Amino acid sequence: MYQIKEAIFEKSASNYLQCPKNELPEIAFIGRSNVGKSSLINMLTGVKNLAKTSQTPGKTQLINHFLVDKKWYLVDLPGYGFAKVPLSEKGKWEKMTWDYLLNRPNLRYVFVLIDLRIPPQKIDLEFLYKLGENGLPIKLIFTKADKVKTMEAQKNTTAFREAMAVDWKIIPEFFITSAERKNGKTELLGLIEEIIFDNF
Repeated sequence: MYQIKEAIFEKSASNYLQCPKNELPEIAFIGRSNVGKSSLINMLTGVKNLAKTSQTPGKTQLINHFLVDKKWYLVDLPGYGFAKVPLSEKGKWEKMTWDYLLNRPNLRYVFVLIDLRIPPQKIDLEFLYKLGENGLPIKLIFTKADKVKTMEAQKNTTAFREAMAVDWKIIPEFFITSAERKNGKTELLGLIEEIIFDNF
């Protein structure tokens, strides 16, 4: 089973042209503000404070590249949705994010994080639809599984997939995770191994 041996912060960029120049494969992590992205990244890599966690939405404001095992990049993108910043600032984040997603040739997959505790949100569905429209490969990562009972988790994942089915013929594969309990770590690392090392 794949285990991450080393993960180090390499660079923050305010646009995709400033991203690392080499051609190592990249997996981008993105989700609504406060979805638990930093906690999930830290859990997966086993590095406690690799990505900065915060109770305040909008902590990630740049494209952050973490070099993993000297073989691939984990890319932490700014969250979308609520954050206590001016609209002009949020507009800049959005442009920066989409410029990266649409123009980065070595981007292999986009992991979209969804809060398992709540019903389907329009903002998540619209973001996913735009990714799909542009042909970007997607996996759904439901977070905070430790905060809900099993029945509620099943209900919310089913509701989300049904909401996606309105516009999607094939629903992307999904994973259920908890940074707190390390749920989903083995499955996600197995997926990453396939994407990065097996030309998935």
